[in-house]
Amino acid sequence: MLIDLLLFTVLIISLFTDLKHRKIYNKVLFPALIIALLLQPMIYGMDGIKSSILGLLLGFGILLIPYLMGGMGAGDVKLLAVIGAITSPAFVFATAVYMAVLGGVIGLALIIIRKDFFKRLYYALSNMRYGMQLLFPNKETMQRTFPYGVAIVGGACLSFFLDGVVI
Repeated sequence: MLIDLLLFTVLIISLFTDLKHRKIYNKVLFPALIIALLLQPMIYGMDGIKSSILGLLLGFGILLIPYLMGGMGAGDVKLLAVIGAITSPAFVFATAVYMAVLGGVIGLALIIIRKDFFKRLYYALSNMRYGMQLLFPNKETMQRTFPYGVAIVGGACLSFFLDGVVI
C-alpha cells in the first residue's frame, strides 16, 4: 500500500511537470528513490532490496541507449529507473512494453493531426519526389518531440492495473 502510494505520487508529479515544463525533476525522483530503497527491505526483506536494485538497473538500462542517441531526455531514463526501484524488474519490463506501445500511438496521433499530413500523404502517393520527402522528413520535422513522460506514466498505470501482465 505504501509502495503504491509512492509510485502514484511520483507518476502524478512527473506527468504534470513533464506536460507543463517538459522536465521530470531530480528533486522528485531522488527522494522517491531513497524512500523506495528504504521501504523495500522494510516491507519485503532482502528480497525487496534485491528486487528494487534489479528494477532500478533494468529501468535505467531500457532507456539508456535511446537517451545516448538523443531520442530521450535524462528525466525519462531516471523516471523509468525509479519506477523499477519502487516496484520490481517484472513490473518495469511490463511498463516498458506498454510505454513503447503508448509512445507509438501518441507519436502517430501527433503526425496525423499535423495540419498538412493529408496533403503530404496525397502527394506522397501521387508523386515519388514528395513520397521521399514524407519518408525522409527535414530537420525541423525531426526535431518535433512530445513529452515522453506521458507514455512512461501511462505504461506504468497500465502495468499496475493489469497486474504487470503483458498482453
